[in-house]
Amino acid sequence: MLPDYEEFKHRADAVMARIAEACARSGRNAGDVELLAVTKSHPAAAAELAARYGLRAVGENRVQEGIDKRAQTTAAVAWELIGHLQSNKARLAARHFDRIQSVDSEKLLDLLDRSAAELGKVQAVLLQVNAGLDPVKSGVAPEEAPRLLAAALVRKNIRVDGLMTIAPLSDDPDVARRAFARLREIRDRLAAESATRLRELSMGMSADMDSAVAEGSTIVRVGTALFGPRT
Repeated sequence: MLPDYEEFKHRADAVMARIAEACARSGRNAGDVELLAVTKSHPAAAAELAARYGLRAVGENRVQEGIDKRAQTTAAVAWELIGHLQSNKARLAARHFDRIQSVDSEKLLDLLDRSAAELGKVQAVLLQVNAGLDPVKSGVAPEEAPRLLAAALVRKNIRVDGLMTIAPLSDDPDVARRAFARLREIRDRLAAESATRLRELSMGMSADMDSAVAEGSTIVRVGTALFGPRT
């Protein structure tokens, strides 16, 4: 069950305060970290709550679920795909999502570039890197990231905004922090080598956002701390 707006605002304020505290400890500006509200498995009204609070965007894990929700609401937010993208859904994703954070292959780049060209748009993406070397997580291997970025940069209808990762599940918080640090190092190296800004680092969720912010995250993907447990 979704919280009402006052409860959502209370929760969002708490998350924003947590981000600000993590930034203060790391000597960062809190305005450099965006809160992305993850609405997966919640009703379309979750996007309305995020919009009313003033968040720029919401994140969805599944293409069709995001499409259905977007059709059900007039919420003034951008819609970002943060879950694994299958190649047979690439065309739909390009049509309905403002940014796709989970691009991890040249095949997907090809399909998205072609679809975006047909739609007359430039598709914003993040390249997903398996920075935690987790065998059950999606994302290109760290050593393959330079090749994937090079392939993305030559496609006219693709704009690479940065990188994304999902940390391995672990009781040891240092496991997530090492993954986040590795992604930042990869980004810094790729940005220097390619002369591309790659501003965004999408990393960190409800449980590990503090470590992510400490390591340079610019987008934290938060669902449970805002909306409660998923149904």
